[in-house]
Amino acid sequence: MTPNEQKQAAKLFAENWKDKGDEKQHTQTFWIELLQKVYGVNNPFGFITFEDRVKLSHTSFIDASIPETHTMIEQKSLGKDLSKPIKQSDGSLLTPYQQAKRYAAELPYSKRPRWIVACNFAEFRVYDMENPQAEPEIILLKDFEKEYHRLNFLVNAADRNIQKEMDLSLAAGDIVGKLYDALLKEYKDSESDETQKSLNKLCVRLVFCLYAEDAGIFGSRNQFHDYLKGFKPENARMGLIELFETLSTPTEERDPYMKAELAAFPYVNGGLFADNRAELQRQIPMMNEEILELLLKKASLDFDWSGISPTIFGAVFESTLNPETRRKGGMHYTSIENIHKVIDPLFMDDLKREFEKIKAQKSAAKTRRQNLFDFQSKLASLTFLDPAAGSGNFLTESYITLRKLENDILREIHGGNMALDFGADFDPVKVSISQFYGIEINDFAVTVAKTALWIAESQALQDTENIIHKELDFLPLKSYANIVEGNALRIDWNEVVPKEKLNYIMGNPPFVGYSLQSKEQKADMLATYLDENGKAYKKAGKIDYVAGWYYKAAEFMQGTDICAAFVSTNSITQGEQVADVWKPLFERFGIKISFAHRTFKWNSESTDKAAVHCVIVGFSSGEVNKPKMLFSGDKGREVDNISPYLIDAPTVFVESRNKPLCEVPPMVYGNKPTDGGFLFLTVEERQQALKSEPNIEKFIKQIYGAQEYINGTKRYCLWLVGANPSELKKSTFIKNRIEEVRKFRFASPKKATQDSSNTPTLFQEIRQPKSEYIIVPRVSSENRRYVPIGFVSSEIIVNDAVQIIPNATLYHFGVLTSNVHMAWMRAV
Repeated sequence: MTPNEQKQAAKLFAENWKDKGDEKQHTQTFWIELLQKVYGVNNPFGFITFEDRVKLSHTSFIDASIPETHTMIEQKSLGKDLSKPIKQSDGSLLTPYQQAKRYAAELPYSKRPRWIVACNFAEFRVYDMENPQAEPEIILLKDFEKEYHRLNFLVNAADRNIQKEMDLSLAAGDIVGKLYDALLKEYKDSESDETQKSLNKLCVRLVFCLYAEDAGIFGSRNQFHDYLKGFKPENARMGLIELFETLSTPTEERDPYMKAELAAFPYVNGGLFADNRAELQRQIPMMNEEILELLLKKASLDFDWSGISPTIFGAVFESTLNPETRRKGGMHYTSIENIHKVIDPLFMDDLKREFEKIKAQKSAAKTRRQNLFDFQSKLASLTFLDPAAGSGNFLTESYITLRKLENDILREIHGGNMALDFGADFDPVKVSISQFYGIEINDFAVTVAKTALWIAESQALQDTENIIHKELDFLPLKSYANIVEGNALRIDWNEVVPKEKLNYIMGNPPFVGYSLQSKEQKADMLATYLDENGKAYKKAGKIDYVAGWYYKAAEFMQGTDICAAFVSTNSITQGEQVADVWKPLFERFGIKISFAHRTFKWNSESTDKAAVHCVIVGFSSGEVNKPKMLFSGDKGREVDNISPYLIDAPTVFVESRNKPLCEVPPMVYGNKPTDGGFLFLTVEERQQALKSEPNIEKFIKQIYGAQEYINGTKRYCLWLVGANPSELKKSTFIKNRIEEVRKFRFASPKKATQDSSNTPTLFQEIRQPKSEYIIVPRVSSENRRYVPIGFVSSEIIVNDAVQIIPNATLYHFGVLTSNVHMAWMRAV
């Protein structure tokens, strides 16, 4: 049974058993049908047993058992709550699971189950006796078409895969990481760029083979495994080289005398495996027993790749990328939910509405059918660009969503009845991955993105086959995603896709604040954010890296109907950056914001989820003929205008000023230590220092940063302003600390810091008030109704994590803590 046939059988089984099932009448029929029709068991009556006796204090009966796979089944009628205890004949109260466990405990050890399945005809609860205290895996009958593979253990004792798609994809990442680490050790120069590229390419190819054997793309299940197990570790390298050559060679061009196990593999095409033997020999290292065992068992036999989500294919490869490198590059894996916050209002909502409108037409069947064909052609004409493609999750999810809509169209056109007179070359699918374009600076990510799209294409094609009742050829790969390797802020996007051909731009460009940018990234910004005279805008070097993509998109869409939307950190819609980022885009390129999601918490598909607060901004050059939508959380509303602050208000920019509008005390930064931490003391360090040198107490002062002030925690510093040098020389503790400050500053690459090594007793910049002052933390939670502002004694030192207002009065305090000022702070 092919995966497509099994999926269709699972769908029919779920439909046949919907809303019915009595424990006494239907248990045997239900399980016999499941095993025979969905899992291909030829003789289910000899495979599963019913009503086996088990001796408790009385004779009881096990509803069903599958001895070969060590499975026990406790069946209940439809509507019974599987988590609710039921009164037994001996008066005890037991859940179905507890009931089965009691039976299992009375069996000989060799006959005890590995799996216990509690079922009520609408829900399967699977308990793994290797971990009996764990929560059960739950499979619903209504989801059976997609999740039938999670019960593979019923017929295959080696199959342990009952995980959901998300867990499956992340577990796959762990497997790839182990493979990556094991393979890396076998390269002669593991640190070279060439090795990294070779290893990345090898990992992608191996995963494609693992996926292909599980998804039915290769001729038979486990075909890659069965081929590879014929090699000893020292010969496995040559086996892979010959296999990759074969996958890249059309059938008619192959050696007619090649080994049968090689000839059985289909032609994939010259894209994914396009390297000659000499190149493959450079790319593939020697195999050892560990690598071969990983491939054959953990990666192949013990794992089903067919259920991985292509959208989070980047997360699958997460463990092959150094997390620190990923953070420095600003790369994040966007959740499917957040991708839809971008693509739904950008184009999918409109397309779905158009489809519903066509379905609701009361015109003649022929006219309605033609309208559906025309709409399908429209989908196939759309083009998409992600200029920060990463591992392709935006492009992949967009493709999947578009193909699902196309399959809905085909279902509507054919009504499940496909005519039989179509030729062999007939292809009902018009939407292609060649409609999707991307730019990505990391060559490995480019390869992963292309492969993710091929996997998505394979899965979508299986759905199409079920609709039209006809098998379609996935191989050889016919179309390519047009994803190029390059720096999106430096290359001409027209060379990737002509703007006259493009409809939509979307993605999540790198999250790198201006203070964290590398020299290269700062240079990118200065080369991108240019005025009409080709000169960098004054603040181009003081804005977040993501702004470069907004500028490039706004410039690119001039004279077109292109619409764009990006996920970004919320910093570009708050504070000083708003005018610096958006004013050139509005005034020079005339962009309009068509929809936006106000600040929301980032959810990514990686295991190491980065804590980021984001916004989504959709925009175009000129007006879009549809309502402007502003979203807060899950709620959206129509508004007249969306300003760059993401509020329903006219477009007005609040620009930074050097001087206040009226006479008020200036707000300044606190004292800047630049000390390497050597002027600071914890509570314990202060106690220890005073225990040995009580005379230095007058030099130790309490200090506030933002965290200390907000949370009320105590921290201290050496405050040596005006101290007598002769007194300081008497203290070993102070002398040691001062020497460390001097060394730290002297080692700095900054000249100003080096110069301050001459005065190591002092903070580098001193702005300590001589009287009571107002303190304002520079960073505070946006969930607070009020910024925690307060008066502080001049005896408490402040560092530059706060700002201060010397000589302020209660009047100034009242203005700063007013509802009006807090509303302004939240908006601007």
